[in-house]
Amino acid sequence: MRSRLLSGPTVDIYVGESKRHWSLHRNLLCHHSTYFQSHLDEEPKKKGGKIELLEDDPSAFELLVKWLYQGKIDDVSSMPVEKKWDYADACQKLYVLCDKINLPQLKNFAIDQFRKGCHEAELVPGPEEMKPIYDTTPPDSPFRKLVSRIAARQIMDPESQSDAATYKMCFEGSADFAIDVITAIREGAGGKLFDDPTEDGGCTYHEHNNGQLCNGI
Repeated sequence: MRSRLLSGPTVDIYVGESKRHWSLHRNLLCHHSTYFQSHLDEEPKKKGGKIELLEDDPSAFELLVKWLYQGKIDDVSSMPVEKKWDYADACQKLYVLCDKINLPQLKNFAIDQFRKGCHEAELVPGPEEMKPIYDTTPPDSPFRKLVSRIAARQIMDPESQSDAATYKMCFEGSADFAIDVITAIREGAGGKLFDDPTEDGGCTYHEHNNGQLCNGI
């Protein structure tokens, strides 16, 4: 089986704006991905064919190639601290790529390595990394659930430098992001309510400078 997958014509694949080039076995690509199979069906089987993935990231595709030919990707735990975040970022882009080409098994590996990399690097994605997830994945994506919970936790954490305004670009770009974050905050609050804003609160909602004598009711 393995020898058959690694035989036959190869496909020229160009990835990213730089059009980085790979030549990969057609049988292997079609075996693992219906996306590649459908794109190559129009090509004569004796020829390899050509595919362009110009919107995808070469670092992510490099991880895909490693998985296709070696059956695994690297474990972030074996990497030095200074490389963990870059690897986590590549795994996020790998997840987006796998979502596009329909590789659920590798998607699971990618999201696990992303989470582990964030944890071990003691870093979390910012709005610039979160927005592409909502731009490219379906509403039920587990990665959406993950990043919205990260954002909610950052907003709720009194020691975090992030607040709701930090994620303005995400809120403006996706109503789903706003709904997911609010839902995560509600779940994380454990049902605890803040004081009723309609009860008497003095001049809490008046417009005047702090300490200024209030002549309101």
